[in-house]
Amino acid sequence: MALTDDQTSAPDSLSEPGRSSCQGTFFCARGFRYCTMDEAAVCGRRKQGEGVRLKWHELTIRTRTEAVEMVTNFLHELEADGVSVEESWADRKPEVTPLGEWYDRPLNAIPAGWVEIKGWFVEDADMAAVTRTLHARIGELRDYGIDPGEYALEEALVDEEDWADAWKKYFKPLRVSERLTIRPTWEPYEPGPGELVIDLDPGMAFGTGTHATTALCLRALDRIIQGGEDVIDVGTGSGILAIGAVKLGARNVLALDLDPVAVSSAKANAELNGLSDRIDVRESDLLGVLRGSETSNGKPFNVQLPVDLVVANILAEIILRFIDDVYAALKPGGLYIASGIYINKEQDVRRGLEEAGFEIVRRDEQDDWIALTARKPEGR
Repeated sequence: MALTDDQTSAPDSLSEPGRSSCQGTFFCARGFRYCTMDEAAVCGRRKQGEGVRLKWHELTIRTRTEAVEMVTNFLHELEADGVSVEESWADRKPEVTPLGEWYDRPLNAIPAGWVEIKGWFVEDADMAAVTRTLHARIGELRDYGIDPGEYALEEALVDEEDWADAWKKYFKPLRVSERLTIRPTWEPYEPGPGELVIDLDPGMAFGTGTHATTALCLRALDRIIQGGEDVIDVGTGSGILAIGAVKLGARNVLALDLDPVAVSSAKANAELNGLSDRIDVRESDLLGVLRGSETSNGKPFNVQLPVDLVVANILAEIILRFIDDVYAALKPGGLYIASGIYINKEQDVRRGLEEAGFEIVRRDEQDDWIALTARKPEGR
């Protein structure tokens, strides 16, 4: 699918509305490293190769931070069974984080503004084809305002135990906002007074809370939700924002994603948190499922349209495509949290929101990622 009807076409990840900008990157507690794996694929190969020391192709890409979500998505589309991202520990970062974590020394030597991304592929993968395609995809990013810098690719053959289970040590319980804490299911954790816990299992869907785009959304939800709201989560990924919204007091959430893997992941995580009756997960191209009626496949939505709040954590290019649909889905006075906006795209999104009639009421920033909160004026 193209971005326009003429000769300009986008990389697949940019041209599929409604998809999370990164399908499957799994984040660690400290926010500088995050990993994902296809556990079903890995376990299946373990069973097939019991007693055999399995090996994997490890592909390392060093690129600029603004390209990270697109490159990780490319790796998943090329059928990587695992992806990790290690971000720069720049001198400008404080030793004490806003959530109280203390670091007495830098955690890596990656230059400021750069990341190191690793993708793991099965031993019999055609790595020449993978690297050729990846080079082409990354090269196209400049056409869409994303600068990968002078990126580099390296390949190595590694043993499975070097990565397949070790990633779990990077994901610990994390306090992401005033009230919300994310807990991986294998980690024991006792919440404090007033603390709300989101339980998550790893999966191939974007969103575990520590990447800037997701964290900005969770903090916005914590600030905005007062109780009883109907919410739509567009590009739900793992379902973390939908779960967070209900935990904070929203009445119901309609969670939408174009990716069937994300839909399955979000349903599983909603069930894990005991919220399947409050979170209605549907496969949808952005807000396309809302067109025409308040039902899908004969099943009524769990929210009352128009809704109080819409949240979307997806790329700026995608946000711009459905601003009018969001406006129509909101009641007068309703709020729209738009995240996933890299700093070089902020003015484009601001202009699009204002032209559609929104009033921008708040701007939040973390690591050069922007979240804008916009209001639909009363009486419209």
